[in-house]
Amino acid sequence: MKKRSSLVGAFTNLALALIVIALGAVCFLPAVSPASEVDSRVYYRGSSENGVSLMFNVYRGADEVLKILDILDEYSATATFFLGGSWADGNVPCVREIASRGHEIGSHGYFHKDHDKLSLQENLDEIRTSCEFLTLASGRKIGLFAPPSGAYNGDTLTAAESLGLKTVMWSKDTIDWRDKDEEVCFSRATKDIEGGDLILMHPMEHTVKALPRILEYYRDHGFKTIPVGENIG
Repeated sequence: MKKRSSLVGAFTNLALALIVIALGAVCFLPAVSPASEVDSRVYYRGSSENGVSLMFNVYRGADEVLKILDILDEYSATATFFLGGSWADGNVPCVREIASRGHEIGSHGYFHKDHDKLSLQENLDEIRTSCEFLTLASGRKIGLFAPPSGAYNGDTLTAAESLGLKTVMWSKDTIDWRDKDEEVCFSRATKDIEGGDLILMHPMEHTVKALPRILEYYRDHGFKTIPVGENIG
């Protein structure tokens, strides 16, 4: 009886040891991001050696957009404007002004929905409607899509692909919609800047104030501003 108990104890200890080893091995495996499965279909940065892209997500601020356009002209800079369809519908002259000054236009959805909560058909409807209107208003074919709030799922990416769009995120976020500070905006747009960076901004008053200094910083450090489409290739 004692011999049998000893054998059982030995097998139990061996099993526990194998479990501990297995758990230890798992702990040292590299962490996998939930989005890693679809990252190949999403652009978080570009490939340009010395080009950086300013991307303005727009659902408000027509007056600020016009001021941004004037500043970009002053510095011979080109940017990409991801426009919300519902905003564009009420600001067609501004949309046409962006296009006429040679800047790139992309879709930012139509009603600023969280696309990760939408079905494939809902994603298709939301994105297609925005692209159709933006093409009509600007006379430009739309080739890029930036999900509102950076929220997307597999259906979002499939919908964008089926419409001939590349889905774009960002490598630097100024978070200017939340932190209404000119200095913070400047710092986040310039700190550790590298070729290929995609810098996310919005048409805010403090962003307009920071923009000349940001563009001067890029110029002085050998960077040129290029559209997102050119940056990601």
